[in-house]
Amino acid sequence: MSRKTISVVIPSYNEERSVEEMVDRVTTVFRDRLPAYDYEIIFVDDFSTDGTRATIRRLAAVDPHVKGVFNARNFGFHRNIFSALTYGSGDATFMLFGDLQDPPENIPEFVERWEQGGKVVVGQRRSSDEGWFMTVLRKLYYTTIRLFSDTTQIARFTGYGLYDREFVEILKRIDDVQPFFKAIVAEYGLGIDIVQYDQAKSARGKSNFNFLKNYDFAMQGLTSSTKLMMRFATFLAGIVALVCFGVAVFVIVNKLVNWERYEVGEASVTVGIFLLGAVQLFFIGVLGEYILSINSRVTQKPRVVVGEWVNLRGGFDGRTLDAPAADATVEQAERPRPEIA
Repeated sequence: MSRKTISVVIPSYNEERSVEEMVDRVTTVFRDRLPAYDYEIIFVDDFSTDGTRATIRRLAAVDPHVKGVFNARNFGFHRNIFSALTYGSGDATFMLFGDLQDPPENIPEFVERWEQGGKVVVGQRRSSDEGWFMTVLRKLYYTTIRLFSDTTQIARFTGYGLYDREFVEILKRIDDVQPFFKAIVAEYGLGIDIVQYDQAKSARGKSNFNFLKNYDFAMQGLTSSTKLMMRFATFLAGIVALVCFGVAVFVIVNKLVNWERYEVGEASVTVGIFLLGAVQLFFIGVLGEYILSINSRVTQKPRVVVGEWVNLRGGFDGRTLDAPAADATVEQAERPRPEIA
């Protein structure tokens, strides 16, 4: 009976401090606790600006288990993690993140759940070093998602988990240039098993997610997983329109009965400018979010463009691309060969 292979994919961005420790910890897990499995460690770098890539190349030159996929530019968190899952060749693919907040030592528990029949085994944070303000905002966000979403997302889940090859093949068939991974897992991950864990502090010392990135993350979740928000906006706008119509009728009648009470056009202009203007601007903003989401999906663009493969042959839709061979030297691998992925 052939040995099963676990592909460990690690989306990375400016993780120079943690790359070596990540390799050491993952290698130790498979050597000491999962000796019956083959493994590969694939770093998927989203155009880091520090020494992350140089470190990956150096480790790959001495350890064939270590591999790299280097994006030709920064394509963003969602696109990078989605593409990362499609690079593994194993019977299952485990996703870690380069900052070591999610411990590699939990891999055996995920593998055990997978062997028991779980096709998608995801990690859910019990605790983290996140501040109280962000914690409150996240709770409000997930409450909103539960109220409006067609498919309820998994709370406190970032992508950390084990995904069977069958699920990975489903991902490869999704033609979405801007996929929202959490919503896709919630919708297509049948029989999801959840492992609770405690999240550590980021090895880089601070998160790559600022307010604008968190806002983008939240809006993608809302526009990807629900239509009810737009419908709610439509219903509320209709109610406001009825109220405004009633006010308009009242003003007209009152004007006819008490002609001298209002200056000409005063009431109607006030209502029109302040009330209708505010409502319109707000819902134009909501509509704009949906238009941005639609625009990114209908535009026929590659999800990412790979600039370099290290210890790994590139592939897209099952086709082998011209890339450095698995035994290529570091100097050979450093010559960028852009390929669509």
